[in-house]
Amino acid sequence: MDFTFTDDQRQLRDALRGYLQRNNGFSVRTANARSASGWSESLWRGLADDLGILGLLVPEAAGGVGGNATDMMVVMDELGANLLVEPYLETAVIGASAFGAGHETELAAIARGDLRLAFAWAEAETRFDTLPRDTIALRTTVGWRLDGRKIVATAAPMATHLLVTARIGEEPALFLVEAGAVGVSQQAYPTIDGRRAADVTLDAVALPDHARVARGAEAIERLCDIGAAMLGAEALGVMRVMLDDTIAFTKERRQFGQAIASFQVIQHRMVDMYMQLELATSAVYRAVLSLGASPAERARAVSAMKVTVASACRFIGQNAIQLHGGMGMTDEVAVTHYFRRATVIETEFGSADWHRRRFAALSRAA
Repeated sequence: MDFTFTDDQRQLRDALRGYLQRNNGFSVRTANARSASGWSESLWRGLADDLGILGLLVPEAAGGVGGNATDMMVVMDELGANLLVEPYLETAVIGASAFGAGHETELAAIARGDLRLAFAWAEAETRFDTLPRDTIALRTTVGWRLDGRKIVATAAPMATHLLVTARIGEEPALFLVEAGAVGVSQQAYPTIDGRRAADVTLDAVALPDHARVARGAEAIERLCDIGAAMLGAEALGVMRVMLDDTIAFTKERRQFGQAIASFQVIQHRMVDMYMQLELATSAVYRAVLSLGASPAERARAVSAMKVTVASACRFIGQNAIQLHGGMGMTDEVAVTHYFRRATVIETEFGSADWHRRRFAALSRAA
């Protein structure tokens, strides 16, 4: 199978890489993450107006690019290498994938950068299960009423709207909720990777009838699988930078009169790191290419990828820190921030153990 990127995809990658290097270098990104808001509105506008990548998955008829999953994989890899803190995955990937026919207004708002989303799906008692249990949607005379609580809704503090999973009886559904709507409250906090998240409480939140975006377990699981697959693509960029920075550092750091990169044991360690990155890359490619397959095939590929990527993140990250020595744990060195992001990626959209169990269950059912 040919995994060579097209000329358009390479041009997209190069343009995005150059733009982020000019506008979101490590010091700028760190300052944005530590600011009161935790993100940069000007950078967000640039992604929409200068590059157009907020509408990458938005159909052309709605003002987007009309790209595909492979295009998005290229973008997510570069965003991972840059440690972007803005809500791109939640908005341009999950949001654009959630809205279908009849939601052209929301899709156009995503492409323009006017709509920022957070995906509020996790609950305290579900342990990575993608289907809602404690968040309830009830029919009213004018639409819906939502009650419940979501945890670790990444990007919720900077979102204009939330995509909230809830159950109607026993049927899962997805609702679009204004972040500032009456009855919505957030307990916001920073995460270890420099991002922002919140626990969201929904107390008798009144919604119009058209607020229901999707329904059924498959619709929710599909969005989580898309999010996990693109998170894997982001992880490739994170791991690649950790490996490249470690190689560069070991060529500069000297012991016993020579660069430590000349020691065979160090060379073997970095080869092992490279092999882990290659294994993860293959798993991500397969998962992304399986997003259009049957639900069972898609889920198996995504779970296999998540396990592989989690292992690679841990191995590459820990070795990068060790080979940098004590300075690898300081805020001033970029590798520690990449390691923190890799650590969070390990558990986003399900831990390795959870995905092993899902893969085993799907394999038994096949």
